[in-house]
Amino acid sequence: MPAIFTVDPHTGVPIYLQLIEQVKRSVALGVLSAGERLPTVKQLASDLTINANTVARAYRELERDGIIETSVGRGSFVSAHGATARAATALSDVSASALDAAVREAKSLGLQRDQLKDLFAQALNRWYSPNGEAKEHDTQ
Repeated sequence: MPAIFTVDPHTGVPIYLQLIEQVKRSVALGVLSAGERLPTVKQLASDLTINANTVARAYRELERDGIIETSVGRGSFVSAHGATARAATALSDVSASALDAAVREAKSLGLQRDQLKDLFAQALNRWYSPNGEAKEHDTQ
């Protein structure tokens, strides 16, 4: 499996949460499909040069959320049970996390609630048409 996960210890976001978000995003976008095997805890920790306990914590939480299933001796796999519904929930979770981080950052910069609402409305208008359809944009 190609390396699809990365971590950045300088973001202020705990590494295990970064891994959880990346797995959820990968499932939601179809990068990881139902039944697909994840790297072992040891392998992923080695690839990312992080503590294996960090990876194990992320995997435990993903299993608790029903995103992955772990079988002793076989490894961890993307859950095959209700994968479509979980993918939609995962996408919502990832989006909520990104929005939460953006609001937290805006607040730390001193923006007032109304200023943030205006900025959010501008962003919505930039990315969505008035009827709610996504506009085509270069995402780079």
